[in-house]
Amino acid sequence: MIASQINILTLAKSYLASASASQYTEIIKPLFISSAGAHMRHILDHYVAIINGLEVGIIDYDKRSRGGSVETDVNAALKQISQIEFFLLSLHDEQLSQSIMLSTEVSVEKKQVEIVSTSVARELVFVGSHAIHHFAMIEQISKAQKSSTPKQFGIAPATATFLRGNATNEDTISGDSKCAR
Repeated sequence: MIASQINILTLAKSYLASASASQYTEIIKPLFISSAGAHMRHILDHYVAIINGLEVGIIDYDKRSRGGSVETDVNAALKQISQIEFFLLSLHDEQLSQSIMLSTEVSVEKKQVEIVSTSVARELVFVGSHAIHHFAMIEQISKAQKSSTPKQFGIAPATATFLRGNATNEDTISGDSKCAR
């Protein structure tokens, strides 16, 4: 479980190492309404919500740092990833299976907050899947910028398994098949 989260964050670091400051902050209108940096900040906010949630007893994904330095500065994002990795590597099995409350808005028509019981492990599964979804958005932004992303960036684990089972060569998991998420 933890190793898979570290792998996801390693993909994020690989992307950040290859993105220029302008690529990270550019909003390509009208195709996109946010930058790759906004997507990365959003991904990392979810990990931070779990960290903060363990401290206060409730995870709240709606508390975000919109417009912060992680959104505009690759180095700030890399620093936050290091902090998240440190946290993940410090978790033990009892913490992963720990029950915790989750607060989240569930409606776009009106403010409707639901509070449910979950576990730390379940929420890590969610934030990993959520990260991959946003990596796929960053992948599309990168394509519009005519730049590339790391191999397997934005590919869901089940899709990677499917592609490996149907691959004629290793390159099938990268390139044009990325759209088959």
